[in-house]
Amino acid sequence: MRHAPSLAPMAHTLVLLASPSREAALLDWLERQALAVAGFPLLATAELAGRLRSDPRTAQLPVMALEALAEGGDIQVAARLLAGEVAAVIAFLDPEAPAGSPPDSRLLIRACDLAAVPLALNAATAELALRGLAHGRSAYLLFNPVAGQGEANADLALIRSILEPQLLVTVLLTSAGTDPGDQCRELVALLQARPAGEVGNVMIVACGGDGTVSAVAGAVAGTGIPLGVIPRGTANAFAAALDIPTDLVAACETILAGHTHVVDAARCNDVPMTLLAGVGFEAGMVDRATRELKTMLGPLAYVLAGAQQLASQQPFQARVEIDGTVTEMQAAAITVANVAPATSVLAQGFGRVIPDDGLLEVTIASPSTRLQGLNALASLLTSAVVQSPSNHPDLLCLRASHITISTDPPQRLVIDGEMLEADPVTFTCLPGALSVFAPLPSP
Repeated sequence: MRHAPSLAPMAHTLVLLASPSREAALLDWLERQALAVAGFPLLATAELAGRLRSDPRTAQLPVMALEALAEGGDIQVAARLLAGEVAAVIAFLDPEAPAGSPPDSRLLIRACDLAAVPLALNAATAELALRGLAHGRSAYLLFNPVAGQGEANADLALIRSILEPQLLVTVLLTSAGTDPGDQCRELVALLQARPAGEVGNVMIVACGGDGTVSAVAGAVAGTGIPLGVIPRGTANAFAAALDIPTDLVAACETILAGHTHVVDAARCNDVPMTLLAGVGFEAGMVDRATRELKTMLGPLAYVLAGAQQLASQQPFQARVEIDGTVTEMQAAAITVANVAPATSVLAQGFGRVIPDDGLLEVTIASPSTRLQGLNALASLLTSAVVQSPSNHPDLLCLRASHITISTDPPQRLVIDGEMLEADPVTFTCLPGALSVFAPLPSP
């Protein structure tokens, strides 16, 4: 389930007002500024809110309705201003309207003056007010210059050109000798040390491959700071799972639109996990897909690595404990998924991975021959395509919030693309720990 921004009044809310003769001009301005305005909660009088919702140019804007003007909607605006709930008032008023006609210009001027809130009366001043407010919102961009195959400097310049008219962007470059998760944790500590209320205007944006995105997401999880994602990697699995565009321009526009999807995070022992972990086959496949191979082949590197691993993968004994119940079996691959797209085939025992259900999807493959292994992979691929659970006899599929796995002999472990050594491993789901900018679901 995806979640739109809350419509409860807050200090960065925009109020929209218009005299009847100026409604069309306001709608024209909103159409031009749709991306920038969509990042703010909006308040409008009942009649104007109705028109915004019915006009296809503005129907997606998050508008909360006040009373109609005839019922005192402009007086409600003044009350919200004095309560400190409004960042700016955009009021397209008719200069020739009789004095005191709603919306009452004198009432608005007086309330805005007392509350020290900008009042914009036409398209030019509204745009200036919007730019000023946008720069009250900060984005800290953790940018991995070695991810992907694009030219890093050109990509960064393009990203800044899109974001900076609406956001105050601070760029932090990752480096080969520094964990982006550690960089992000230091940043989060600084942000959380700010006075109460300031963190609410801040976002953190991860730009790179899944390794960068997962590390940053792990540091942001549970902090309440929203996460933006601009994919520049090989697989971009996290973005694909949440329908975040892989095109740089569209990904930036998704962040500016301001719609968020609240998803789960997880931990494996003491290591944050955003996507999935693999024991056995997947770990071997990821280990074989070197950076050089990914640079040369792109996503096909994983196909080649998977074929090589299938030829050499040996079965192992696994002990799986869920809620005190222990199961022992022979396995060739165990995948524990929190967020994963259909292309993460080994996670598709249930046909799809649900990122916001408070559970981890566990798929255990136990084929005794390579032919049976190929058949199990084919069954998982089919499950992903049709989005229904697999009924293959060599696949065991579970959902759990907490699971412990031990293996004999000890197997390689991969978490979000990073190779680790640990046995046993304990996975714990962290429900609703991440708020990620993502597109609204399709109707």
